[in-house]
Parts: sequence; structure tokens; C-alpha cells
Amino acid sequence: MAQNAATATKGAVRNGNLASVRENTAKGVFIALAAFSILAVFAIVIYLLAASIPAFREIGFFKFLTGSIWSAKHEIFGILPMIVSSLVLTVLSVLLGGILAIFTAVYMVYYCPIWMKKIYEQIINLLAGIPSLIFGYFGLVALKPVLDDLFNVGSSLGLLLSTLVLSIMILPTITSLVKNSLENVPMHYYEGALALGCTKNQAVWKVCLPAAKNGIIAALILGIGRAVGETMAVQLLLGNLVNYPTGFFLPIRSLTSNIVLEFGYSTGLHREALIATGFVLLIFILIINLCLWAVKKNDSIAGNKFFSRKFKQTNSTLAQLNYKKTGSVQDILWILSHIIAILVAVMLAFIIVFVFVRGIPNITADFLFGESANAHPTLSPAFASTGMLILMALLVALPLGIGAAIFLNEYAKRGSKLVKLIRLFIDTLAGIPSIVFGLFGAIFFGTYCGMGYSLINGSLTLALIILPTIIRSTEQSLSEVPDSMREASYALGAGKLKTIFVVVLPQAISGIVTSIILSIGRIVGESAALIYTAGSVVNMPTGYDSAGSSFAVMMWKFMSEGLDTELCYATAAILMILVIILNILVTVSQKFFQRRKAK
Repeated sequence: MAQNAATATKGAVRNGNLASVRENTAKGVFIALAAFSILAVFAIVIYLLAASIPAFREIGFFKFLTGSIWSAKHEIFGILPMIVSSLVLTVLSVLLGGILAIFTAVYMVYYCPIWMKKIYEQIINLLAGIPSLIFGYFGLVALKPVLDDLFNVGSSLGLLLSTLVLSIMILPTITSLVKNSLENVPMHYYEGALALGCTKNQAVWKVCLPAAKNGIIAALILGIGRAVGETMAVQLLLGNLVNYPTGFFLPIRSLTSNIVLEFGYSTGLHREALIATGFVLLIFILIINLCLWAVKKNDSIAGNKFFSRKFKQTNSTLAQLNYKKTGSVQDILWILSHIIAILVAVMLAFIIVFVFVRGIPNITADFLFGESANAHPTLSPAFASTGMLILMALLVALPLGIGAAIFLNEYAKRGSKLVKLIRLFIDTLAGIPSIVFGLFGAIFFGTYCGMGYSLINGSLTLALIILPTIIRSTEQSLSEVPDSMREASYALGAGKLKTIFVVVLPQAISGIVTSIILSIGRIVGESAALIYTAGSVVNMPTGYDSAGSSFAVMMWKFMSEGLDTELCYATAAILMILVIILNILVTVSQKFFQRRKAK
């Protein structure tokens, strides 16, 4: 019996050691997956810098930044007009879009009827999901003729048209973040303001809104990053001549539009100068993300002395009545919030109706599924290419994203420096413009790895783009799993690894499903990153080593090359239908899993 007991003890020790080794190995794997975001950002920065150094050496770094002439023919490359144009366009767009977004968010949180709030949230989500190409197409076909007639100009391409469209594009991003910040303001701020004699409008605009100032600033910074990195829409609307933005109707060129216009046919120093342009753009984005990180680091809910009134303790009824009489400004703001909220909904409806009216009559069975050739392009290759891109990108990004989310939520210590560093790089990866991802894919996967223009190149580039979305959504879902479920699993003898895979992940499946649907939406609408990685051919792909065009790239090809305007309308309608379906799927899946948890 003693021998049996000893054997049992040794077996238990051996099993315990194996379990410990398994747990430590799993932890190491999850740490590596979480650190992949750091590696990805460094790889993008290093490879773009390495590819830019020849241009900086040949042209001169400061001459490149401060030069006013860009001429591939004479090999003179200066990007100062494009830097100024990008900054002016960004500032104007964020000012207009930010103001509209803040009013819209206030309406959603404080004034929107409960029965309408869910509907309005879907309007904002749908507006956020519309591909940038459709916005650019809408501005070019619908808004430009109106501005041409209104201001009596030959062509309204330039700063004003681009600002109007870009402000609509960044509005959903800023609105969603401002809405979240307003909802996080403690209710006793609002109730306390009412108790001190404020009207509802005064409490909202002079107490609650200033209390969310850090979240609003963070939203505006994200809006700046979105505006700086926008490529396809502004490329259609700016006019694309290298000028300083001295007028609203003068054709100008941004950093992003400069890359997408010329990279396809560039060689030698010209190509290196375009890559250097992408590196300068990347530096701008990194600076913006550092500013955002600094705002989040100091995030706290507090009033703003410049915008909120300091209430004095008084028992005077007269003082309270006098205070109520000073609320006319807030009443005007209340009216404006309703008007702007209605305008936002009308804008979305107008864009959808416009695209459907122009596009649906041109959709035919032959255009959707017929054999495609250069003389007779159809969307059948786009169905195949988009499906292949989605499949491979998710196969690569899902394990990376889920593993990183598991480490951040299940293994990492709260508030540790490593976690903060990883989150900073995840946010940085999320803020990098798609055209920069396209440059990296063309240089690293296309040139160094020898993939050229291929669907595997496009898939790997897309995996980097959707990775932050998967990490954020999965981590959020993991954090909502009650700790009691983990403790119950431990009490029954399960280890940490088994608890994660058997108990925690099944409970967090809603976040994973949501991240998959959102990632598919991003892939379907992506064009800038795919043009120079996956290619822009109209032929059916034969495998992942061949080039292929997604729906958005096909639309860009129809639009930019003028192959057939009617085909462009039809492709835009197909893209819009896909976006609406994906938004419906997100809503349905979230409701399904909420009911499942409730049961």
C-alpha cells in the first residue's frame, strides 16, 4: 500500500508539473500574440523608413519637406503644398464634422425618445459602415453639380467640396465616442444641476457636456486621424493639382491622394519619394496617437471652468429664478441639436436613396455572375476575390486577435506598463491609414517576400488592418464575463487554461462574432490598401498567388478609368446592400447573445 501511495504521489506530482508547463507555455503564447501589435507597428515604421531613406538622401530631408514643386518628369519632389493642403482640409473637416457630431451625440443621449434611440444608433452605425469610395462618388456626382451652380464656378473640385464630404465621413466616429463619454458622466452631475435651479437645457449644456470634455477631445483627435488618413474619397474630390489651398475651388492635392494617384506607375526615385510621402504621413498619425494617449492617460470626469458655471450655495428662491432666466443660449443649442440630428438622418437617407436609384436599375444577372473580361467586365471575379480575401484575412487575424485579447483580459495585471504599452500600439495600429498599410504590403509582402500583386498579399495586409477591431471587440466581451464563473471553474478543479477555453470564451462568443462581422464589413469596403497589394484586374482569380479585385476596387476601377459609369452605379448599390446586411447581422447577433445571457 505504501508503494501504491508513493506511485500515486509521483503521478500527481508529474501531472501537476505537466499542467504547470502547459499553463506557462500557454501564457507565453498569449503574450507573444499580444506583442504582435508592437511588432507590426515597428515593422511598418522600419520598412517604410528604410524604403524612404534613399529619397531623403537623394532629395534632402528638409528640401523634401519644404519644397513646393512636385514633378516626376524633372525628378523634383517637394511635399509642402500637400502637407499644408492635408492640414487645412483636416482642420476644416474636423471643425465642421466635430460640431455636427457633438450636437448629434447630445441629442442622442439627452433628448432622443427612448423608442427612437435604437433606430438612431443604427443610422449612425450605418453611416460609419459606408465605404469611403461611396462617399467620394456621392460627392462627385451629387454635391459637385449643386456647388457648381450655387457658386457659378466651372468646377467646384477642391477644398470646400472635400471638406463637406469628409466632415460627413468622420461624423459617425466622433458621434459614437462623444456619446459614450456623455453616457459615462455620473447622473448626480445632472441631478445636482437641476437641484440647484438649472433647467434641463442648462444642466446638459453647461454641466454634463463640459464634464465629458476629455472624451470629446479624444473623439476629435481620432477624427483628426481619420481625416488625415482618408484617401479614396478626397482623391476624387480635391482636383489633384499641386497647389497651396488659397481658395475653396482651387484644385489641390493631399498626401494620401498623391500616393494613390502615382504609385502604380512610379519607378526609381519617383517611387521612393512616394514611399517617403507615406512615411511622413505615418509620422503625423503617430503624433496624433501619442496626443490621444496623453488625453486618455489624464482622463477624468471634471467640469471645465471656462464652460461650466460654478454654483454658489444659496437658499434664495429669487436667485434660482434669475438663474433660470439666463438659459436662452442653452435653449437655442437645444433647438440646434434637434435640427442637426434630423439633418444627419436625412443625409444618410439621401445617400442611400441616391445610390439605389442610380445603381439598382443597372444590376443585371449577367453583370453579377457573367464571365468577366477586359472588354466586358462583370462582378463575378469580385465575388470570388472578396470571399478569398475575407477567408484568409480572418484565418490569420482571428487567432492573433483572440490570443491578444485573452492575455490582456485574463493574464495581464491591471494597470501594468506592459498592458499600457500594448494598448498604445493597438490604438496606433488602428489609426494607421489604409494607404500606409497598402504601401507596407507592397514593399514587405510584395517586394521582400516576393508575393507581388496577389490575393495572399492583400489578405495579409487586411489581416493587419482588422486586427485591432478583433482585439477590442473580443476583449470587451471577455471583460463582461462574470468573475464568479471563473471562480466556480477553479473550485471544480479546472486550471486557468481550461477555464478560459471551456468557460470564458464560450461566454464571450458574442464579441468574437461581432468582430468577425465588423471585420468583414471593413474588408468589403476597403480599396486603398488593396489596389497595390491584391491588384485591380477584372479577371477571375485562379488562386491566392494571382491578382484579384474586391467590390470596392472594382468600383474604383470603373470610376477612375471611366470604363462604364453605369457599372460604377451598380457596384455602388451592391456595396451599399452588403453594408446594410452586415449592419443588420451585427444588430441581430448582439440581440441574440443578449437574450442567451439573460436566460
